[in-house]
Amino acid sequence: MSERSGKHMRLSGTNLERAGDHNQRVTLHAIRVNGPITRAELAAITGLTSPAIANITKRLLNDNLIQDAGRRRGGRGQPATKLVINPDSWFSIGLNIDRDHITMVVLDFEGKIRARASTEVLFALPKDVEQFFRKGVGKLLTKVGIGRDRLVGIGVALPDDMPRAALPHQPANYGIWASTDVASLLRETLHVPVFVENDAAAATMGEMQFGLGKKFQTFFYVLITAALGGSLVIDGNHFRGATGRSGELGMLRGRDATGHERQIQNIVSLSALYSRLAAQGIRVSAPHELTDLDESGQAIIDAWVEIAVDTLLDTVLAINCLVNPEAVLIGGRLPSGIVDQIANRLNQRLASFTGTVPAIAPVARAALSDDAPAVGAAILPFSHRLLPTRTALMKMSTP
Repeated sequence: MSERSGKHMRLSGTNLERAGDHNQRVTLHAIRVNGPITRAELAAITGLTSPAIANITKRLLNDNLIQDAGRRRGGRGQPATKLVINPDSWFSIGLNIDRDHITMVVLDFEGKIRARASTEVLFALPKDVEQFFRKGVGKLLTKVGIGRDRLVGIGVALPDDMPRAALPHQPANYGIWASTDVASLLRETLHVPVFVENDAAAATMGEMQFGLGKKFQTFFYVLITAALGGSLVIDGNHFRGATGRSGELGMLRGRDATGHERQIQNIVSLSALYSRLAAQGIRVSAPHELTDLDESGQAIIDAWVEIAVDTLLDTVLAINCLVNPEAVLIGGRLPSGIVDQIANRLNQRLASFTGTVPAIAPVARAALSDDAPAVGAAILPFSHRLLPTRTALMKMSTP
Protein backbone atom coordinates (compact mmCIF):
# COMPACT_ATOMS: atom_id res chain seq x y z
CA MET A 1 0.00 0.00 0.00
CA SER A 2 1.36 3.44 -0.88
CA GLU A 3 2.03 6.07 1.77
CA ARG A 4 -0.63 8.30 0.22
CA SER A 5 -3.36 5.65 0.31
CA GLY A 6 -2.37 4.73 3.86
CA LYS A 7 -2.89 8.31 5.00
CA HIS A 8 -6.31 8.45 3.35
CA MET A 9 -7.32 5.28 5.15
CA ARG A 10 -6.26 6.60 8.55
CA LEU A 11 -8.18 9.84 7.99
CA SER A 12 -11.40 8.13 6.91
CA GLY A 13 -12.62 7.60 10.45
CA THR A 14 -11.92 11.11 11.70
CA ASN A 15 -14.98 13.23 12.42
CA LEU A 16 -15.15 16.91 11.55
CA GLU A 17 -15.00 18.03 15.16
CA ARG A 18 -11.69 16.22 15.70
CA ALA A 19 -10.30 17.51 12.39
CA GLY A 20 -11.26 21.06 13.36
CA ASP A 21 -9.47 20.70 16.67
CA HIS A 22 -6.39 19.42 14.86
CA ASN A 23 -6.46 22.32 12.38
CA GLN A 24 -6.67 24.77 15.26
CA ARG A 25 -3.73 23.10 16.98
CA VAL A 26 -1.69 23.20 13.77
CA THR A 27 -2.49 26.87 13.24
CA LEU A 28 -1.68 27.77 16.84
CA HIS A 29 1.64 25.94 16.59
CA ALA A 30 2.46 27.71 13.31
CA ILE A 31 1.88 31.08 14.99
CA ARG A 32 3.93 29.98 17.99
CA VAL A 33 6.91 28.97 15.85
CA ASN A 34 6.75 31.60 13.09
CA GLY A 35 5.04 34.64 14.61
CA PRO A 36 4.65 37.52 14.02
CA ILE A 37 2.84 36.11 11.01
CA THR A 38 -0.03 37.15 8.74
CA ARG A 39 -3.11 35.07 7.96
CA ALA A 40 -1.98 34.73 4.35
CA GLU A 41 1.34 33.32 5.51
CA LEU A 42 -0.48 30.95 7.85
CA ALA A 43 -2.57 29.63 4.97
CA ALA A 44 0.58 28.99 2.95
CA ILE A 45 2.33 27.21 5.83
CA THR A 46 -0.59 25.06 7.00
CA GLY A 47 -2.19 24.34 3.63
CA LEU A 48 -5.57 25.45 4.99
CA THR A 49 -7.87 27.76 3.04
CA SER A 50 -8.04 31.47 3.78
CA PRO A 51 -11.63 31.20 5.14
CA ALA A 52 -10.56 28.35 7.43
CA ILE A 53 -7.62 30.38 8.72
CA ALA A 54 -9.91 33.38 9.26
CA ASN A 55 -12.32 31.30 11.35
CA ILE A 56 -9.59 29.58 13.35
CA THR A 57 -7.68 32.78 14.15
CA LYS A 58 -10.93 34.44 15.20
CA ARG A 59 -11.50 31.63 17.72
CA LEU A 60 -7.90 31.83 18.93
CA LEU A 61 -8.21 35.59 19.44
CA ASN A 62 -11.49 35.16 21.32
CA ASP A 63 -9.86 32.52 23.53
CA ASN A 64 -6.96 34.92 24.20
CA LEU A 65 -4.43 32.37 22.93
CA ILE A 66 -3.05 34.76 20.32
CA GLN A 67 -2.94 38.52 19.96
CA ASP A 68 -2.58 41.20 17.31
CA ALA A 69 1.03 42.33 17.03
CA GLY A 70 0.33 45.30 14.78
CA ARG A 71 0.11 45.63 11.02
CA ARG A 72 2.70 44.82 8.38
CA ARG A 73 3.17 47.59 5.82
CA GLY A 74 4.83 47.70 2.44
CA GLY A 75 2.29 46.15 0.06
CA ARG A 76 -0.72 47.42 -1.79
CA GLY A 77 -4.05 47.99 -0.10
CA GLN A 78 -4.67 47.62 3.60
CA PRO A 79 -1.66 46.43 5.61
CA ALA A 80 -1.93 42.83 6.83
CA THR A 81 -2.37 42.13 10.54
CA LYS A 82 0.42 40.16 12.16
CA LEU A 83 -0.41 37.58 14.82
CA VAL A 84 1.67 36.31 17.73
CA ILE A 85 1.20 33.94 20.63
CA ASN A 86 -0.15 35.44 23.83
CA PRO A 87 2.55 34.32 26.27
CA ASP A 88 0.30 35.03 29.26
CA SER A 89 -2.57 32.81 28.09
CA TRP A 90 -1.44 29.58 29.76
CA PHE A 91 1.45 28.36 31.86
CA SER A 92 3.01 25.03 32.67
CA ILE A 93 5.25 23.57 35.39
CA GLY A 94 8.32 21.57 34.39
CA LEU A 95 10.10 19.40 36.96
CA ASN A 96 13.43 17.65 36.37
CA ILE A 97 14.37 14.95 38.90
CA ASP A 98 17.88 13.55 38.68
CA ARG A 99 20.42 11.78 40.86
CA ASP A 100 22.15 15.02 41.81
CA HIS A 101 19.55 17.76 41.63
CA ILE A 102 15.88 18.75 41.39
CA THR A 103 14.92 21.67 39.15
CA MET A 104 11.50 23.26 38.68
CA VAL A 105 10.50 25.93 36.15
CA VAL A 106 7.35 27.87 35.29
CA LEU A 107 7.09 28.13 31.51
CA ASP A 108 4.83 30.53 29.64
CA PHE A 109 3.11 29.58 26.38
CA GLU A 110 5.82 31.34 24.39
CA GLY A 111 8.42 29.02 25.91
CA LYS A 112 10.13 31.45 28.27
CA ILE A 113 11.08 30.51 31.81
CA ARG A 114 9.23 32.92 34.10
CA ALA A 115 10.49 31.47 37.40
CA ARG A 116 12.92 28.79 38.49
CA ALA A 117 13.93 26.90 41.62
CA SER A 118 16.66 24.30 41.95
CA THR A 119 18.48 22.36 44.62
CA GLU A 120 21.65 20.28 44.45
CA VAL A 121 20.82 17.07 46.30
CA LEU A 122 22.37 13.64 45.91
CA PHE A 123 19.95 10.79 45.28
CA ALA A 124 16.77 12.53 46.39
CA LEU A 125 14.07 10.10 47.46
CA PRO A 126 10.39 10.47 46.46
CA LYS A 127 9.54 12.13 49.78
CA ASP A 128 12.29 14.71 49.17
CA VAL A 129 10.93 15.49 45.70
CA GLU A 130 7.37 15.79 47.00
CA GLN A 131 8.49 18.17 49.75
CA PHE A 132 10.56 20.30 47.34
CA PHE A 133 7.62 20.54 44.94
CA ARG A 134 4.97 21.23 47.57
CA LYS A 135 7.00 23.95 49.30
CA GLY A 136 8.34 25.59 46.14
CA VAL A 137 5.59 25.58 43.52
CA GLY A 138 3.34 28.06 45.32
CA LYS A 139 6.24 30.50 45.71
CA LEU A 140 7.06 30.27 42.00
CA LEU A 141 3.45 30.87 40.95
CA THR A 142 3.27 33.86 43.30
CA LYS A 143 6.51 35.20 41.82
CA VAL A 144 5.05 34.96 38.33
CA GLY A 145 1.75 36.39 39.53
CA ILE A 146 -0.58 33.68 38.22
CA GLY A 147 -3.22 31.48 39.81
CA ARG A 148 -3.40 27.72 39.60
CA ASP A 149 -6.33 28.05 37.21
CA ARG A 150 -3.85 29.30 34.57
CA LEU A 151 -1.88 26.05 34.56
CA VAL A 152 -2.36 23.45 31.84
CA GLY A 153 -0.46 20.86 33.84
CA ILE A 154 2.82 19.55 35.21
CA GLY A 155 5.51 17.84 33.15
CA VAL A 156 8.12 15.68 34.85
CA ALA A 157 11.45 14.59 33.36
CA LEU A 158 13.54 11.91 35.06
CA PRO A 159 15.85 9.11 33.96
CA ASP A 160 14.37 5.70 33.23
CA ASP A 161 15.35 3.06 35.77
CA MET A 162 17.12 5.59 37.98
CA PRO A 163 18.45 3.02 40.48
CA ARG A 164 20.01 0.85 37.73
CA ALA A 165 22.80 3.28 36.90
CA ALA A 166 24.62 2.18 40.09
CA LEU A 167 26.50 5.46 40.43
CA PRO A 168 29.09 6.09 43.16
CA HIS A 169 27.62 6.58 46.68
CA GLN A 170 24.13 5.53 45.54
CA PRO A 171 22.20 4.54 48.70
CA ALA A 172 20.60 1.12 49.03
CA ASN A 173 17.10 2.57 49.50
CA TYR A 174 17.30 4.46 46.18
CA GLY A 175 15.59 1.46 44.61
CA ILE A 176 12.28 2.84 45.90
CA TRP A 177 12.04 4.86 42.67
CA ALA A 178 11.36 1.63 40.76
CA SER A 179 7.96 1.32 42.45
CA THR A 180 7.09 5.02 42.74
CA ASP A 181 4.18 6.51 40.78
CA VAL A 182 5.60 9.96 40.09
CA ALA A 183 2.33 11.40 38.81
CA SER A 184 0.50 10.42 42.00
CA LEU A 185 3.34 11.88 44.03
CA LEU A 186 2.67 15.38 42.64
CA ARG A 187 -0.93 15.45 41.50
CA GLU A 188 -2.53 16.26 44.86
CA THR A 189 -0.62 19.51 45.31
CA LEU A 190 -2.18 21.36 42.36
CA HIS A 191 -4.87 18.99 41.09
CA VAL A 192 -3.83 19.38 37.44
CA PRO A 193 -2.77 16.70 34.92
CA VAL A 194 0.76 15.30 35.33
CA PHE A 195 2.82 13.98 32.41
CA VAL A 196 6.02 11.98 32.88
CA GLU A 197 8.84 11.61 30.34
CA ASN A 198 12.40 10.31 30.16
CA ASP A 199 14.84 13.17 30.83
CA ALA A 200 16.81 12.78 27.59
CA ALA A 201 13.58 12.64 25.58
CA ALA A 202 12.26 15.74 27.36
CA ALA A 203 15.50 17.64 26.73
CA THR A 204 15.27 16.65 23.08
CA MET A 205 11.69 17.94 22.87
CA GLY A 206 12.87 21.23 24.33
CA GLU A 207 15.65 21.39 21.74
CA MET A 208 13.13 20.64 18.98
CA GLN A 209 10.85 23.47 20.09
CA PHE A 210 13.31 26.18 21.09
CA GLY A 211 16.80 25.11 20.05
CA LEU A 212 18.67 23.63 17.10
CA GLY A 213 15.71 21.37 16.33
CA LYS A 214 14.44 24.26 14.23
CA LYS A 215 17.54 23.84 12.06
CA PHE A 216 17.99 20.06 12.09
CA GLN A 217 15.18 17.62 11.30
CA THR A 218 17.19 14.46 12.06
CA PHE A 219 19.63 14.51 14.95
CA PHE A 220 20.89 12.49 17.91
CA TYR A 221 20.88 14.15 21.32
CA VAL A 222 23.44 13.20 23.98
CA LEU A 223 22.48 14.23 27.53
CA ILE A 224 25.37 14.35 30.04
CA THR A 225 24.07 14.62 33.59
CA ALA A 226 24.85 12.59 36.70
CA ALA A 227 24.62 9.68 34.27
CA LEU A 228 24.38 9.56 30.45
CA GLY A 229 21.34 9.45 28.19
CA GLY A 230 20.43 9.84 24.56
CA SER A 231 17.49 10.47 22.29
CA LEU A 232 16.81 10.33 18.56
CA VAL A 233 14.82 12.65 16.29
CA ILE A 234 14.00 11.44 12.78
CA ASP A 235 12.36 13.75 10.22
CA GLY A 236 11.22 16.14 12.95
CA ASN A 237 9.68 13.43 15.16
CA HIS A 238 11.05 12.03 18.39
CA PHE A 239 11.67 8.32 17.77
CA ARG A 240 10.80 6.18 20.79
CA GLY A 241 11.51 2.69 19.51
CA ALA A 242 9.38 -0.44 19.96
CA THR A 243 9.15 -0.18 23.75
CA GLY A 244 9.95 3.50 24.25
CA ARG A 245 13.58 2.93 25.11
CA SER A 246 15.49 4.13 22.05
CA GLY A 247 18.64 6.17 22.63
CA GLU A 248 19.72 4.42 25.86
CA LEU A 249 23.28 5.50 25.33
CA GLY A 250 24.48 5.16 28.90
CA MET A 251 23.90 1.41 29.08
CA LEU A 252 26.32 0.65 26.25
CA ARG A 253 29.59 -0.94 27.32
CA GLY A 254 33.04 0.61 27.21
CA ARG A 255 36.43 0.32 28.90
CA ASP A 256 37.62 2.81 31.48
CA ALA A 257 41.21 4.09 31.90
CA THR A 258 42.18 0.90 33.74
CA GLY A 259 40.85 -1.34 30.98
CA HIS A 260 37.81 -2.57 32.93
CA GLU A 261 34.56 -2.94 31.00
CA ARG A 262 31.75 -0.77 32.36
CA GLN A 263 28.58 0.98 31.28
CA ILE A 264 29.75 4.12 29.52
CA GLN A 265 27.61 6.29 31.81
CA ASN A 266 30.11 5.31 34.53
CA ILE A 267 32.84 6.84 32.37
CA VAL A 268 31.12 9.77 30.62
CA SER A 269 29.02 11.61 33.20
CA LEU A 270 29.22 14.28 35.87
CA SER A 271 29.48 11.51 38.47
CA ALA A 272 32.53 10.07 36.74
CA LEU A 273 34.16 13.50 36.48
CA TYR A 274 33.45 14.29 40.13
CA SER A 275 34.98 10.93 41.12
CA ARG A 276 38.19 11.63 39.18
CA LEU A 277 38.47 15.02 40.87
CA ALA A 278 37.74 13.56 44.30
CA ALA A 279 40.49 10.96 43.81
CA GLN A 280 42.90 13.91 43.58
CA GLY A 281 41.46 15.61 46.66
CA ILE A 282 39.24 18.08 44.77
CA ARG A 283 35.63 18.08 45.97
CA VAL A 284 32.98 19.43 43.61
CA SER A 285 29.28 19.45 44.51
CA ALA A 286 27.72 21.41 41.63
CA PRO A 287 28.54 21.82 37.91
CA HIS A 288 29.22 25.56 38.13
CA GLU A 289 32.13 24.85 40.50
CA LEU A 290 33.96 23.15 37.62
CA THR A 291 34.66 26.55 36.08
CA ASP A 292 36.42 27.82 39.22
CA LEU A 293 39.14 25.16 39.52
CA ASP A 294 42.84 25.98 39.44
CA GLU A 295 45.30 24.65 36.85
CA SER A 296 45.61 21.25 38.49
CA GLY A 297 41.84 20.85 38.52
CA GLN A 298 41.58 21.98 34.91
CA ALA A 299 44.24 19.42 33.96
CA ILE A 300 42.05 16.67 35.45
CA ILE A 301 39.06 17.95 33.48
CA ASP A 302 41.13 18.03 30.27
CA ALA A 303 42.26 14.44 30.85
CA TRP A 304 38.66 13.36 31.50
CA VAL A 305 37.54 15.07 28.29
CA GLU A 306 40.01 12.90 26.34
CA ILE A 307 38.72 9.78 28.08
CA ALA A 308 35.13 10.83 27.35
CA VAL A 309 35.97 11.37 23.67
CA ASP A 310 37.74 7.99 23.47
CA THR A 311 34.69 6.35 25.02
CA LEU A 312 32.13 8.11 22.81
CA LEU A 313 34.01 7.88 19.51
CA ASP A 314 32.89 4.42 18.39
CA THR A 315 29.34 5.11 19.56
CA VAL A 316 29.13 8.34 17.57
CA LEU A 317 30.56 6.56 14.52
CA ALA A 318 27.87 3.89 14.91
CA ILE A 319 25.18 6.57 15.19
CA ASN A 320 26.45 8.11 11.95
CA CYS A 321 26.39 4.79 10.13
CA LEU A 322 23.05 3.57 11.51
CA VAL A 323 21.04 6.82 11.61
CA ASN A 324 22.81 9.26 9.25
CA PRO A 325 21.83 12.32 11.34
CA GLU A 326 22.36 15.93 10.34
CA ALA A 327 24.03 16.58 13.70
CA VAL A 328 24.92 15.05 17.04
CA LEU A 329 24.01 17.50 19.81
CA ILE A 330 25.41 17.42 23.34
CA GLY A 331 23.41 18.89 26.20
CA GLY A 332 23.15 18.48 29.94
CA ARG A 333 24.60 20.05 33.06
CA LEU A 334 28.26 20.33 32.11
CA PRO A 335 29.47 23.94 31.77
CA SER A 336 29.30 25.10 28.16
CA GLY A 337 33.07 25.37 27.84
CA ILE A 338 33.55 21.69 28.70
CA VAL A 339 30.80 20.64 26.30
CA ASP A 340 32.53 22.65 23.59
CA GLN A 341 35.80 20.88 24.42
CA ILE A 342 34.15 17.48 23.99
CA ALA A 343 32.41 18.52 20.77
CA ASN A 344 35.59 19.99 19.25
CA ARG A 345 37.70 16.95 20.11
CA LEU A 346 35.07 14.56 18.77
CA ASN A 347 34.92 16.52 15.51
CA GLN A 348 38.71 16.36 15.24
CA ARG A 349 38.77 12.62 15.86
CA LEU A 350 35.82 11.96 13.54
CA ALA A 351 37.51 13.85 10.70
CA SER A 352 40.07 11.05 10.37
CA PHE A 353 37.26 8.67 9.36
CA THR A 354 36.16 10.81 6.40
CA GLY A 355 35.94 8.55 3.38
CA THR A 356 35.77 5.35 5.41
CA VAL A 357 32.16 5.82 6.58
CA PRO A 358 29.27 7.06 4.39
CA ALA A 359 28.73 10.38 6.19
CA ILE A 360 29.88 12.12 9.35
CA ALA A 361 27.58 14.60 11.08
CA PRO A 362 29.05 17.51 13.04
CA VAL A 363 28.99 17.36 16.83
CA ALA A 364 27.79 20.55 18.51
CA ARG A 365 26.63 21.87 21.86
CA ALA A 366 22.85 21.92 22.15
CA ALA A 367 21.31 25.39 22.24
CA LEU A 368 19.31 25.00 25.44
CA SER A 369 20.85 25.39 28.87
CA ASP A 370 21.13 22.78 31.59
CA ASP A 371 17.41 23.35 32.25
CA ALA A 372 16.56 21.61 28.97
CA PRO A 373 14.92 18.55 30.62
CA ALA A 374 12.73 20.79 32.81
CA VAL A 375 11.78 22.99 29.85
CA GLY A 376 11.05 19.95 27.72
CA ALA A 377 8.93 18.49 30.51
CA ALA A 378 6.94 21.73 30.74
CA ILE A 379 6.11 21.42 27.04
CA LEU A 380 4.30 18.11 27.62
CA PRO A 381 1.08 19.62 29.07
CA PHE A 382 1.01 22.23 26.27
CA SER A 383 1.34 19.47 23.68
CA HIS A 384 -1.48 17.48 25.25
CA ARG A 385 -3.86 20.41 25.59
CA LEU A 386 -3.07 22.83 22.77
CA LEU A 387 -0.48 21.67 20.24
CA PRO A 388 -0.66 19.15 17.38
CA THR A 389 0.41 15.54 17.74
CA ARG A 390 1.26 13.01 15.06
CA THR A 391 -1.62 10.78 16.16
CA ALA A 392 -4.26 13.52 16.40
CA LEU A 393 -5.93 12.55 13.13
CA MET A 394 -5.38 8.81 13.45
CA LYS A 395 -7.87 8.34 16.31
CA MET A 396 -11.18 6.98 15.11
CA SER A 397 -14.40 8.65 16.25
CA THR A 398 -16.27 6.90 19.06
CA PRO A 399 -19.43 5.09 17.84
